[in-house]
Amino acid sequence: MRYFTIQPPAELELYVRFYWVLEHELGADEPSYIYRSVADGCTEMVFHYRSMFDELGNKNGENAGPSGIQFQTTQYRRFITTESFGIFGAYIYPFAVPCFFNIPSSQTSNLAFDFDTFLNKPGRELEERIMLAADNYKRAEILSEFLIARLRRNVLKDNRMATAIRDVIHNKQYRTVTQLADAYNLSARQFDRKFKEYAGFNPKTYMRLVRLQDALRQYNTDKSLTQIAMECGYYDQSHFIHDVKEFTGYHPGFYFSGKAEGTEYRNI
Repeated sequence: MRYFTIQPPAELELYVRFYWVLEHELGADEPSYIYRSVADGCTEMVFHYRSMFDELGNKNGENAGPSGIQFQTTQYRRFITTESFGIFGAYIYPFAVPCFFNIPSSQTSNLAFDFDTFLNKPGRELEERIMLAADNYKRAEILSEFLIARLRRNVLKDNRMATAIRDVIHNKQYRTVTQLADAYNLSARQFDRKFKEYAGFNPKTYMRLVRLQDALRQYNTDKSLTQIAMECGYYDQSHFIHDVKEFTGYHPGFYFSGKAEGTEYRNI
């Protein structure tokens, strides 16, 4: 398995956290591969340039399609393929959604669309260019051009909320909604409303998602589950277990054991 990231150009650094690539050749003793996406406070644009995945549990039995967008979500999903695969993706801050797609993040949470449905002709054209690109660095270049063009048509209207969301994700100094609201000189009610518009979820829920991702990044370390829970701001072990189970479908003991679906890339 091969996993690596590509940094976006300077013009997109505020909006795109990184591009990523996941490739895998199925072995003779590996008839299929199951990937599990977990709850996340960021949006992902995903392009399957080599083979496609079917979503497990999809009542319609529909193929997941060659490309699509998964907005910030509190849900986990499972996908399966029986072929070797290659995936290119963009990991995007939620406040970038209104800039790129002219829709409030609060209207997109827990939604996923293929690009044909979501963007119509521009989506189809983007998908085709990404699929035909010579390599993943060219894919990053193509997607960057697409996003920059859309960004120039839709200016970020509230830099404070973008900064607040980035603070929650990266700085971790705010542990309560009241602390956040005070830092940005807003009442708790005002802050809650404006934050949800740009993050997709209220601050309390969003901080839970960020805390989860912080914990999952401790995968493949020597830290105990108790250490991870404490360092990531969980009140106690039961709080940690509850959130990991809700947002990944797994008990943390199993997730961090190396046996959980879709965790292989974390070993790279």
